[in-house]
Amino acid sequence: MMLLLVLGVLAACGPDAQKETGGSSEGDTKGEEAAKPEKLVVWEDEKKAGWLDKVAADFEKEHGIKIEVKEVEMATKMRDSLRLDGPAGTGPDIVTLPHDQVGQVVTEGLIAELNVEQEVKDRFSESSILAETYDGKLYGLPKASETPVLIYNKALADEVPATMEELYEKAKELTSGEQYGFLALFDNYYFAHSVIGGMGGYVFQENEGVLDPKDVGLNNEGAVKGAEYIQKWYEEGLFPKGIIGENGGSALDGLFNEGKVAYVMNGPWAFQPYKDAGIDIGVAPLPKFESGEPMKTFMGVKGWHVSAFSKNQEWASTFIEYMTNDENALYRYEQTSEVPTNVALVEEPAIAENEGAKAVAEQSQVAVPMPNIPEMAEVWKPMADSLQTLVTGKADAKSALDSAVNSINKNIEANHGGK
Repeated sequence: MMLLLVLGVLAACGPDAQKETGGSSEGDTKGEEAAKPEKLVVWEDEKKAGWLDKVAADFEKEHGIKIEVKEVEMATKMRDSLRLDGPAGTGPDIVTLPHDQVGQVVTEGLIAELNVEQEVKDRFSESSILAETYDGKLYGLPKASETPVLIYNKALADEVPATMEELYEKAKELTSGEQYGFLALFDNYYFAHSVIGGMGGYVFQENEGVLDPKDVGLNNEGAVKGAEYIQKWYEEGLFPKGIIGENGGSALDGLFNEGKVAYVMNGPWAFQPYKDAGIDIGVAPLPKFESGEPMKTFMGVKGWHVSAFSKNQEWASTFIEYMTNDENALYRYEQTSEVPTNVALVEEPAIAENEGAKAVAEQSQVAVPMPNIPEMAEVWKPMADSLQTLVTGKADAKSALDSAVNSINKNIEANHGGK
């Protein structure tokens, strides 16, 4: 009798009980022991869902699960809608989010940890998997990335300099009057990190996927060296005063569209507007420094995530793995032009023969994912303020960065000290 009672208790704690509570164990085999739902609900970004028609149909044919797709604007509405619809039981099983929101949504309990095999993680660039990792745990699989690259006007430049030092010399040669050799928004920390990071600075120290907000490396020796490198472009008149501040982006684009700039540093979002302006553009990864170190641009990763409120988390994870396999990632790229981070696709003809996509894919291999922890919110303004004092000659590199880091540390302590 006692034996039968024990067996009964064990049965109640088995896979069926876990399915009812939404739990899972490391020993579960996804999709085999989980109850099969009639459908999964997927929220994809606005004007990006068309590719899912084919992929969803293929998945339904293979597994007998219907995929219902809804378009929701990703940058802000996706997260806000999940906050409301998830707890109400009317939300999705799968959402797509920019990776820099991962830390916040995990802290709020909105998405679930993903447990996938190492061979699945190995599909993607190491940096893109790091972008989907928070506090050492994986919360999503990448679907696409973007990062700044070198864009040039073929009418003014017929080659890509091998190093940033060569680009500097080329810029001095081509800058005269209202004509400029190279422009970048180096007073904007999103772009400036390429130099600061490339020379040894870092935002937060990273250790095995965990970012330490108490170790800020934005005023170390490398960071100061990077800031001094940035400062000289302004001191020597290679950048016009009009590209400083919040209107800098539109000023830079205007000059390039008027045919007054040979090279610019910008992201893939600028490709089509430049072409629409009649500029015959070339695109390449940013040149490395003479030391061999790359320009460590910030990378943004868009990923797929399982809602913490989903009752079908195992199958949702299975569909995410399916969506992001090499075949479907390539198909999505062909339909949306958003560059995947799958390592095997870098040399795929559809990407390798597209100059812009290839440049983004190659630059992404050396890019740094923007930190996805909540403390990153305390970095942007102090760095912007200090960079502007730097490029306007109101402070030297060390003083400017010391001031920024002092503010960052104080703000983190004040707003996140109890975490």
